[in-house]
Amino acid sequence: MGLTKLYPTLLAYLAHMRRLQIAVIGYNKDRCTEAASKAAYEVGSEIAKAGAVLVCGGLGGVMEQACRGAKENNGTTVGVIPQDDFSYANRYCDIVICSTIGFARDFIVAASADGIIAVGGGVGTLIELSAGYMMKKPMIAIKESGGTAAEYGGKFLDERKRVEIMVSEDSKQAVEIILDKLKGSNNNAGLGYDSLSDIT
Repeated sequence: MGLTKLYPTLLAYLAHMRRLQIAVIGYNKDRCTEAASKAAYEVGSEIAKAGAVLVCGGLGGVMEQACRGAKENNGTTVGVIPQDDFSYANRYCDIVICSTIGFARDFIVAASADGIIAVGGGVGTLIELSAGYMMKKPMIAIKESGGTAAEYGGKFLDERKRVEIMVSEDSKQAVEIILDKLKGSNNNAGLGYDSLSDIT
């Protein structure tokens, strides 16, 4: 089949493929450090540039900075908030899901992601990593961001060794590693039209 005949077929295939969803997890507003804020913004920017969708807990701190980075680079953001009121979400969320289930929403964030990037964080971040671990999601921690990311990066969460939490030195590398891990997975996901020029 010639290229001219193949191109419409490729476009039709991409039109039915959902976009990759990458979760960014980490510190809430009350404990977010300057280093974590900067890393989160850069992660959000890189996710948007890659043409993937950013998924997060929708509140402040790492979540807000990641969403801001994505929005300022024409990305799409989804916030899964614990409350029942849209107003709790940060202003950079395109889509807000009011889970109404408090901390249990951490499981929805993890389950809704093809891959997970941890930036700092406390026990809520550890819950999301644990859920991702049980589901064998590719996960990466930006070690320099501190908190849970620094504590658990490079480790397995238990003796079953389901999936190692990989380590990255910076945000750009974190997104590149996640995308590389997802490249061969059979999850009916792609990067959407944003990256169409990269494959032609």
